[in-house]
Amino acid sequence: MTKKKIIVLCTENSCRSQIADGYLKIYAGEKAAIYSAGIRAKGVNPKAIASMQEDGIDISNHTSNTIEEYNHLDFDFVITVCDNALESCPIITSNAKKFHHNFPDPGKVVGSDEEVKKAFSEVRDQINQYIQQFVAEYL
Repeated sequence: MTKKKIIVLCTENSCRSQIADGYLKIYAGEKAAIYSAGIRAKGVNPKAIASMQEDGIDISNHTSNTIEEYNHLDFDFVITVCDNALESCPIITSNAKKFHHNFPDPGKVVGSDEEVKKAFSEVRDQINQYIQQFVAEYL
């Protein structure tokens, strides 16, 4: 069986796309090769790493990448996780099936440590459900 190539796109490849990447790697297993990228690379948000660790998934070794780094790949699926990426990414021009869901950006939440942590947990759980459904339907 040929592995499907999946890329998750977000604005900065720091939070939402990294979380989705982490869940895809768990749920898709050997069925897919997973990539994530952004319009620009900001670095993986430490709060995204901490939030995923709470769910037992280690994304601390992930890197933040730009979409241009993957221009040479032919993807089967493109998943955008924010409206900005959908509108601004030089979207891959292959025959990839495209999916979109605009998740709130937990990296933009201002408040107490507890409020920020809660925002990351809520978005993480939304992405988790979305990715589980995607894998069940398409892989």
